[in-house]
Amino acid sequence: MGGMGPPAGGRGECGVRRRRVLEQDEQALWTAIVRDIRPLARKAARPAAVDAVPPAAPLAPSPADPRDRVARPATMVPRADMPRLDRPAFTLVRPRAEIAIGERGPGLDDTSWRTLVSGKLRPLRTLDLHGQNAHAAFQRLHGFLVQARADNLRCVEVITGLGSGRDGGVLRRELPFWLGRPDLRPLILAVVHPHAANQGSVRILLRRAR
Repeated sequence: MGGMGPPAGGRGECGVRRRRVLEQDEQALWTAIVRDIRPLARKAARPAAVDAVPPAAPLAPSPADPRDRVARPATMVPRADMPRLDRPAFTLVRPRAEIAIGERGPGLDDTSWRTLVSGKLRPLRTLDLHGQNAHAAFQRLHGFLVQARADNLRCVEVITGLGSGRDGGVLRRELPFWLGRPDLRPLILAVVHPHAANQGSVRILLRRAR
């Protein structure tokens, strides 16, 4: 065995490791072994952890531009101690209709009108409202006229008195509005004062019941 070299991995005389040279058949065998060997896929590198970015703070409102006061009016925030209004602060009131005293109404013939304004048409029933408050006076007036119409009376008289105010008392001022109500106006043909100097009473010509 003196002619053979050192075994694979052996060392020479000087202690230096020598590389063993493969024979031809050994080289062919090695090539066949490593033919189907593929290198292992390298693991994808994990991305470095990124610190969470805090949400951006809301921008502070810019100073109000005086030119924007009309286009962008400020919003009023009600205070807790302010009363809440569930309905409008005002109520629309329709104007009351009043009957015209001393004016001839439609459907009245000349003879009846002249007799009424001259005072020759005497009242068949009289209602005196002296000393009554407005509520009681209206209730009595309403019942008086409805009953007079039901009794087919032609002319009645209502006395309110002059009153102490510049424009007369409450009853005198309210009577034209009471007579102009939708439930009483259809009963009446005309209303006049019995005399120009007597503004504290009126004579009412009623429509005849059909």
